[in-house]
Amino acid sequence: MVVLCYNNSPTSFSHRLFYKSTISSYSFDCNILFTQYSDLEKAYHLTDGLKKIYYQNIIKSVAMTRLAHWFKDVEQAGFKSFSTLRKAITHHYRDILNYFHKRNINAAAESFNAKIKNFRMQLRGVKDKSFFLLRLTKFFA
Repeated sequence: MVVLCYNNSPTSFSHRLFYKSTISSYSFDCNILFTQYSDLEKAYHLTDGLKKIYYQNIIKSVAMTRLAHWFKDVEQAGFKSFSTLRKAITHHYRDILNYFHKRNINAAAESFNAKIKNFRMQLRGVKDKSFFLLRLTKFFA
């Protein structure tokens, strides 16, 4: 049995695979790993397929078609975690496909929500909602 150890952990190499866009520099190690664990290879290709949909400069209709093909691949693979992700994407597909319109993301809104959450934590909860909203508008306006 071959055990790959990178950075003092036998799983760090396989963990790193899912964050890299290509496996060309690790092709020999990947072949060994994928031979030993075929499910890991399926999961890698599903992850890479979804990343490729987002990284390519494509229009909404093409993205929708490619997501549909990815959904089919997820169903064939039978992984529960990917099925959960597929359901989440299906539920929010309109918002997700808006990303392909102008490549806009809602990072500014998420950042503002984090600021509100932090402000609420500093106050240790909110009892009077109208007073909290007043303080919030004065603080962030």
